[in-house]
Amino acid sequence: MRNAGPATEPSIEPAGGAVGMGLIKVAVVTNIPAPYRVPIFNLLANERGIDLRVFYAAQSEPDREWDLPELLHPHWFLRERFVTRNGAYIHNNPDVFAALRAFDPQVVMTTGYNPTHLYAFAYAQVFRRGHVAMTDGTVASEAKLSSVHRLVRRVVLGRSRSFVAASEGGRALLRVYGCAEGRIHLSRLCANTSVPWVGIAPCSPGLDFLFSGRLVETKNPLFALRVAHGVAVRIGQRVSLGILGTGPLERELRAQAAGVATTVELRVAGHVRQAEIPAWFASVKGFLFPTLWDPWGVVANEACLAGVPVIISPHAGAAGELVRDDVNGFVRPLELPLWVDVATRLLSEPALHSRLSAQARVQVQPYNFENAAKGIADAARMAADEEIQPGSLPR
Repeated sequence: MRNAGPATEPSIEPAGGAVGMGLIKVAVVTNIPAPYRVPIFNLLANERGIDLRVFYAAQSEPDREWDLPELLHPHWFLRERFVTRNGAYIHNNPDVFAALRAFDPQVVMTTGYNPTHLYAFAYAQVFRRGHVAMTDGTVASEAKLSSVHRLVRRVVLGRSRSFVAASEGGRALLRVYGCAEGRIHLSRLCANTSVPWVGIAPCSPGLDFLFSGRLVETKNPLFALRVAHGVAVRIGQRVSLGILGTGPLERELRAQAAGVATTVELRVAGHVRQAEIPAWFASVKGFLFPTLWDPWGVVANEACLAGVPVIISPHAGAAGELVRDDVNGFVRPLELPLWVDVATRLLSEPALHSRLSAQARVQVQPYNFENAAKGIADAARMAADEEIQPGSLPR
């Protein structure tokens, strides 16, 4: 178990000004600052009528190399305590109860089911505060949960006043647990829409395909290399594949790339700062996203913002929702010939590439920080209404 020093609070004053009459005090309890959520919380802190405080279980986790935007929202880092189990970090911060007591929110929003989240949920029940359950999960991503984990979700969701889903897949998951449709709000996962994604100079000119993600088995980078090799064999010329990310499979990836060096030019960038990512997409013909499991996949948002068609596996939450088959990319099962077929088309059919590229920018437009912040604000306002009864009953 990792245990850090005492918690510190950089700021207790809401970014939008001093607390006044009519404000709803909203506490969000989440694991760590994330680049796709920090800008949303920054906006939410300035939302009229909301006094926000975000309680973080830790400042980071060991496998994260995120380049975070500035935390401009009122926040508090709890005393860091977590264990690692099956590659996941289980946060356990009992001090969240006292921290919430000091803030005295009307609404408590939790983003998961770690012990820290459950302490916060218990606080809301003890002091009769409105609870909002927020999830990034989908029916597919939670398909293998144990009966105990399902029971915990039924209890929490059955006693929540409103809900926030990160996708339509998350909305479907909440409906499975009996949550009322009218109390489910969307706060879609977003990439950074505040920087230019088109019309910029590429940092790696002439790049055919790109893979971005941790170099681990779940993200499946070796499959991306095999796709690139298959395309090169199919068209009879060498293709290039860019790799953004680090991880334990890097050595094996480089070794396999050496074996196909006559057909694939591998460009491994390692960890890339957020500000540099758009330039990597600038000249790419296709983005390869062959994940084995991913509740969403914000890298697909990045590709769409850059107008890059995405080839995605059905195991990503973004498949069929953000990335639609033959609209702005291709959704294909992880069968190599199928991926080689569509990847080859992206290089050899300019009209197809142009159509998918244009639609990628259209599809991603609703996925922005402003819309995401509004969804959370609406859920908080609903939960603050003491006349609203819990959103579902445990089954």
